[in-house]
Amino acid sequence: QVQLVESGGGSVQAGGSLTLSCTASGMIFSINAMVWYRQIPGTHRVRIAVIDTTGRARYTDSSVEGRFTASRDDTKKTTFLQMNNLRPEDTGIYSCYMSVQTSSESALVGYWGQGTQVTVSS
Repeated sequence: QVQLVESGGGSVQAGGSLTLSCTASGMIFSINAMVWYRQIPGTHRVRIAVIDTTGRARYTDSSVEGRFTASRDDTKKTTFLQMNNLRPEDTGIYSCYMSVQTSSESALVGYWGQGTQVTVSS
């Protein structure tokens, strides 16, 4: 079984910063993509960043480009989301997702973190 545990959420004033982390544990052979999603109140969950196996991050929500930095540390099975210059519209639940292979012969299976609340006040 694979578990993803997130940490780092909280409340901050506009212009502030937070860093989220998401660590995988359990039977893990390899991790393919690491992905961050965000769900703003009243909307559906949206993908905001994808980090491939080379560590290259691609931001799929233009509103976070230049402010958020997604990264990964495979030695720690962890992905990070550094969020700077936060805005009230960044308020929401942030979730991580990893595509995991549990053995050399298994298929990739997706796992989700529990989600962490980020609240930005004006």
